[in-house]
Amino acid sequence: MKSPTIFNLILSSLLIVGVAQAGTVDDLLWEFSEKGAGPFSAAAGKALWLREFPSKDGSKRACTSCHTSDPKKPGRHAKTGKAIEPMAPSANAKRLTERRQVEKWFKRNCKWTLGRECTVQEKGDLLTFLRTQ
Repeated sequence: MKSPTIFNLILSSLLIVGVAQAGTVDDLLWEFSEKGAGPFSAAAGKALWLREFPSKDGSKRACTSCHTSDPKKPGRHAKTGKAIEPMAPSANAKRLTERRQVEKWFKRNCKWTLGRECTVQEKGDLLTFLRTQ
């Protein structure tokens, strides 16, 4: 009798995480569209993910500098070498589930990578791309 109970707990946990991710992303996309952004494009998000931007020190930075070109794979922070879990929700169920974390990392990583904050269109495109991975 323990097996069905454990199975049900695992299944329930996976469903809750999936709903949290979908809800957080959907809420953010709706808010971005209320600010005049959209329609959002996974293709545009992928292009932004792969695009290189010049940095103040003359080097080039991209999302892939730390996260790799495949969001389903783990990355490594370019400066510290610290391991970074995959960005794709399909490979990391915790990704995109906490609004505060999503907003914090957009602000920090856009400034580091692009040299400025991302626009709401860029954020929407990136979220659309990541959740399709």
